[in-house]
Amino acid sequence: MALNETPQQPSDGLTVDESAAIRLYTIQWEEPHQSLHSMLNDVLRTGNRENLRPYFKYLKLLLTALVKLPCLPPSTIWRGVKKNLSAEYLSGTVVTWWAFSTGTTALTVLENNMYLGSSGERTLFSVETINGRSISAHSHYDNQEEVMLLPGTRMTVKMQMNPSLDLYSIHLVQVIPDEILLEPPFEGILNTLSHLTDLP
Repeated sequence: MALNETPQQPSDGLTVDESAAIRLYTIQWEEPHQSLHSMLNDVLRTGNRENLRPYFKYLKLLLTALVKLPCLPPSTIWRGVKKNLSAEYLSGTVVTWWAFSTGTTALTVLENNMYLGSSGERTLFSVETINGRSISAHSHYDNQEEVMLLPGTRMTVKMQMNPSLDLYSIHLVQVIPDEILLEPPFEGILNTLSHLTDLP
């Protein structure tokens, strides 16, 4: 599906395979199947290198595609999660997202039940980013103003609020870490993944 949807001359100087790799990541598979992005990110969060090995070739292609995309100027993106994560994001703490993370510059997109919805316990993140990549031209959902943050994105929790029943709002500001958390893929995918998976 992803390859069939990809134009023969993708935007941003990407090859067809590179653009299709991004598109494949964004596709939400129908239940009971687990989407590729869910499976991949679950493994990235655990830091288990052996479990990550089946994804190495795809990861190299995806990372190669993403680092070719120009960084957006500093901007705020929004991300919705259908659970209460406030206890994990205390004001003043520093957090690192080890998985690939997508958000949107259009807050109205999150009204879709696939993202934040309008009922149940939910967490709304507003993230001040400094190097997000716009993937709209390569996404399965080309009208959602999607922005991708790479694994190893580090942020400071500025504040959190509870604006309404079951809705928790958390404001994050991206910071540049002192150490390199993710290297470009061109120097070897194994070296890159070592930084992702050598977690404390």
